[in-house]
Amino acid sequence: MADTPYAPSRIRALPSWLLGRAAARGHRLVAEALAAEGMRMTHHAVLSAVAELGPVSQAELGRTVGIDPKDIVAIVNDLQNDGLVTRTPDPKDRRKNAIGISADGKRRLRRTERLGDAANAELTAALSDDERAQLIALLNRIVAPAE
Repeated sequence: MADTPYAPSRIRALPSWLLGRAAARGHRLVAEALAAEGMRMTHHAVLSAVAELGPVSQAELGRTVGIDPKDIVAIVNDLQNDGLVTRTPDPKDRRKNAIGISADGKRRLRRTERLGDAANAELTAALSDDERAQLIALLNRIVAPAE
């Protein structure tokens, strides 16, 4: 935690502080890994969502991933300019575009997923396989306590 700003010992012992620090480190590791492929995290998230949901309307895509409509337009434009997604008229409503993943997008997604997996492995390298599974289960309970 060398590049972490000073926090009093009582604060450093709080789960909220530790989760924040772990999240910041994980974010940094994944962002750096994806950058090796020329991909930003939000673009990766959108490309992943298109692969899972697509073809999907741009509006639905933005709502699903929680990205503002004007921002989703810019991200989809970037992904389309890179040849990673396609825009075609939505068969359900010809006034809308359906966003799909291209063959190049599938290839790029496989590479970025491997990079993200490696970054997450680095994040949890100090844990055994059982500890990693336990951490994920505990974090899921924290994120969605009612489920």
